[in-house]
Amino acid sequence: MINKISPSVEEALAGIYDGATIMIGGFGGAGQPAELIDGLIAQGAKDLVIVNNNAGNGEVGLAALLKAGRVRKIICSFPRQADSYVFDELYHTKKIELELVPQGNLAERIRAAGAGIGAFFTPTGFGTELADGKETREINGRQYVLEYPIYADFALIKAETGDRWGNLTYRKTARNFGPIMATAAKCTIASVHNIVELGEIDPEVVVTPGLFVKRIVKVPRTATGPAGFKQD
Repeated sequence: MINKISPSVEEALAGIYDGATIMIGGFGGAGQPAELIDGLIAQGAKDLVIVNNNAGNGEVGLAALLKAGRVRKIICSFPRQADSYVFDELYHTKKIELELVPQGNLAERIRAAGAGIGAFFTPTGFGTELADGKETREINGRQYVLEYPIYADFALIKAETGDRWGNLTYRKTARNFGPIMATAAKCTIASVHNIVELGEIDPEVVVTPGLFVKRIVKVPRTATGPAGFKQD
């Protein structure tokens, strides 16, 4: 019987190793799998490469992972915000490496990995430092930059509801990067607020099919999330 439900966050994260590339869902606090991040800190894996939309807020969630010294490199679109002082300090003291990727390119590079696309041309970044050292090409009179997929060993994402096969639905903006990250990782681990019986999720509304999910774990819903954001 297929049953992807883990009894605890600790068991859901089992097997994450030093040096792994990990995608973490979330757009700021919305959809950030805070419980999985806290569990990863406790688990102890280090020298990680993290793929996320930003570089953490305050000193919780992703920022706490950075502060713990577990991250060697971060690939993101928005590393600097008003409360991104943990990342700022690490970056200015050369304790973390940054790969800056425009947000659309970030999403498409992740999606390309899941879709089996070898590379793609995009106009975003042409003529800027982001295109330095990359192949460019003129297509129909417009200049493009060649970008490659981003793959991950693990993806930590947050969903609203799941079943024992790993089928997932999301709550509004908490969906963000979760669906594409699930397809681009070798092992996707999802936290959910509700676990239902097979058949209770209408197949027409499944966003992430269980095919792309290895483990799910139920976590409680709290009033506030990372950096005071409302929990989704």
